[in-house]
Formats: sequence, C-alpha cells, structure tokens
Amino acid sequence: MRAAAGDVVGILCLVSVAAALDFKYHHAGDLEAYLKGVHGAYPSLTHLHSIGRSVEGRDLWVLVLGRFPTHHKIGIPEFKYVANMHGDETVGREMLLHLIDFLVTSYRRDPVITRLLNNTRIHIMPTMNPDGFEATKVPDCYYTQGRYNKNGQDLNRNFPDAFESNNASIQPETQAVMNWIKNETFVLSANLHGGALVASYTFDNGNSVTGSLKGYSRSPDDDVFIHLAKTYSFNHASMYKGNGCDNRQTFPEGITNGYSWYQLEGGMQDYNYVWGQCFEITLELSCCKYPPADQLEGFWRDNKAALIEYIKQVHLGVKGQVTDKDGNPIPNAIVEAKGRPHVCPYRTNEQGEYYLLLLPGTYVINATVPGFKSMLKTVEIPDNTGNFSALKQDFSFSEVAIKSTAVSCPKTPLYQELERTSAAAKPTLHILVLMTAMLVVFK
Repeated sequence: MRAAAGDVVGILCLVSVAAALDFKYHHAGDLEAYLKGVHGAYPSLTHLHSIGRSVEGRDLWVLVLGRFPTHHKIGIPEFKYVANMHGDETVGREMLLHLIDFLVTSYRRDPVITRLLNNTRIHIMPTMNPDGFEATKVPDCYYTQGRYNKNGQDLNRNFPDAFESNNASIQPETQAVMNWIKNETFVLSANLHGGALVASYTFDNGNSVTGSLKGYSRSPDDDVFIHLAKTYSFNHASMYKGNGCDNRQTFPEGITNGYSWYQLEGGMQDYNYVWGQCFEITLELSCCKYPPADQLEGFWRDNKAALIEYIKQVHLGVKGQVTDKDGNPIPNAIVEAKGRPHVCPYRTNEQGEYYLLLLPGTYVINATVPGFKSMLKTVEIPDNTGNFSALKQDFSFSEVAIKSTAVSCPKTPLYQELERTSAAAKPTLHILVLMTAMLVVFK
C-alpha cells in the first residue's frame, strides 16, 4: 500500500530532524526537540519518557533504545548512561546525543549494533542536571556554579552513603534517579563527567572493612570493576595512556579506584552498586569541563568505540530465573556468587530474574529463598560479550507456590555497621554480610 504524499513528507521531516545533529551544545529546548524527533522517526526502536523534573521544572528525559523499548523483557539486561549531573561538565551530554544518533542510524545496517540493540535495553539520560547546564552562562574549563543544581547542591554528593550518614537533603533530581533505579533491573551503568581523563570505579568511600586504611576501597567485585574500567580506557583514543591532565596527576592504564583518587561521600556509583544491584563506573571524558564546541567532534571520535564496547559488558557473567516447582517466578530470592557477598544481598526481580556480572571462570552460584534450603550450582562462565548473552543458569525449587516477602535493605551506612561489628568480634567479611542479610530478613 502506497503512503499518501502528506505521510511521506511527514516521515521525511521526522528523519531529517533525527539526522540533523550538529557538533554544538544543545540547550534544553534543542535537546528536547532532538529526542522527540528521534522517537518520532524510530517509534518501534525507541521510547522517550521523563523520569521526573528538576528544581526549576525541567524534564529529566530518558530515551530507551532496543527491540522492546517500552518494557523489560525476561533475559534482556538493562543498561544505562547518565551524563551532565554536574551542569558545567558538558562533553558527556553531547556524546550521549551522538551515541543515540549512531545507534538508531546503524540499526539494521551494522550487524554488531543490530545485535546489541536486539539483545540489550539501553537507557540514555543526556542530562541529570539541566538547571545547572542552563545556569552556566560563561563556559569555563575548571569551575562554575553550574556544577550544582538550582538549590546549590552537588548531586554527586547527594545519595545515601554505605559508609557514613549523609545528611544532605535529597534533591528532586536525585530522588528521580533513585526511583528510576528501583523501578528497573539495571545491570550495568556509567556516569559521564569532565575535568579529568580517567575511568574511576567503586568504592568512592570506604572504611577498614573495605581496606581503605591502605588507601584503596575494595568491593567484592573489584576484578570486574577493573575490567570494566579498562574496557573503556583501552577502547578510548588516549585514556589508556594514563597521562592525566597535567604532570602532577597520572592514572596507570587510565583507571583508578575512586577512593584512591579522592574520598567521596554520597556518590551515585556506590549507590548503584550497593542498593541498585547495578555496577556503575564514573567516566571523566575531558580535561576541560566545558570545552569549546568546535572540539566536540574530536571528543566523539575519541569516545565512540569505547561507549559501544562498554555497553557490551552488560552481557558478562551469568543470568537466569528462580522458580518454584510449577514454574512460577520467585521474586526477592537471594542469588550470589560464592565468595562475593554483597553487603545488601542481590535479589531476584518480580520475574524471578537475576543478573551477576562475573569474569570468565568457574563459580559456585548460591540461590536462597528465606525459610528453604539453599541451592548451589557450579558454573563455568565463558566470555559471552561477543554473543550478546550471558550464560543462562536457572534455579527451580521443588516446593510449590513459594511466596517470598518483599525485602529491601535500609538506606543506612551498612558498611559502618559492619565495621562496628568487626571491631567487636573481628569475624570475616563473609560472616558479616551474612549477619546483615539475616538482620534484613528478620526486619
């Protein structure tokens, strides 16, 4: 059936809107128009929604891309990129717009991008702090008030902290992201900043339990985080060289443990890892926070391959479902790899799904439903990132109609509690985490 002339013109207009992405800075109106244009041109591949509003009432737009953009699909992991949470750090904002452009125009043309989008649900938030960006009237390489939101709050110091009480008032932008994390099953994420050239990974804060007395705050998944950071730095044009931005500061292989660089309370990447079951790293993309627009094309060339390769890592490790005898999903079951206990145990979602990012190797996966015997399975995990699917390992409990009560870890300094317990009894970290898990279950 032939389209009417008016329909053809309309389609061409939408495509031209989606394609007309220049290397310039896009302010609020332009950014919104571009995202709506992309969604209009690619309605079956994208879903555009606002997860909330800033202090000044600007939408916090997220464009979702994938074969099933409007909803979660069992077995397909959720990935996200967030940029511009410091309003005067601007390169990431534009890189994500160009990433969107590259993904939608490459779908069904480039086999790698096609498989990536068919097997991954990708969420892109170009700006978490639109008010700060609009408030930055005079671009500066080092510092402006636009770093903060309209209330003068640093959004990357505004999240609940696992190591000490964060007394900062939760801002609307922060709350919107916390709700977003709660409502999705995010597996992997990166948060794009500026002012340095390095990939920084969890933990940003720490105490004696995580080894911070030695100047490094180690998570149970430290090897995975190092791999994730190196994936970005070595696929970037120059980050892997580790030269930093001046002679005083260098980063071997272009990566750093966040705490080793500088201690940070209330950061977003630690919050994702502890309470969101999502591995997030921080990507510092430019020595100059707000560089001239004529440099943006060069930044895109430097980051393009790294942005794509990093998304592929969402397919590391193992995934699966936990069900009862009748095949019904069991939500809130604890699923962990032996020897890698999380202070807030990782649990299955409403569909009984779990995702664990693990490097290739042999692991024992432990599935636990409170009140029932745990199930242990040994798995040999290959590198499946090239196949766009983690190893699948399901668990089926022989009991019928198991009902697991919804449980969430309190947004309190969990590692601080472990440190106090450790000082009193000096048990191992594994025992401490089990004690925390039991406390949560009984609460």
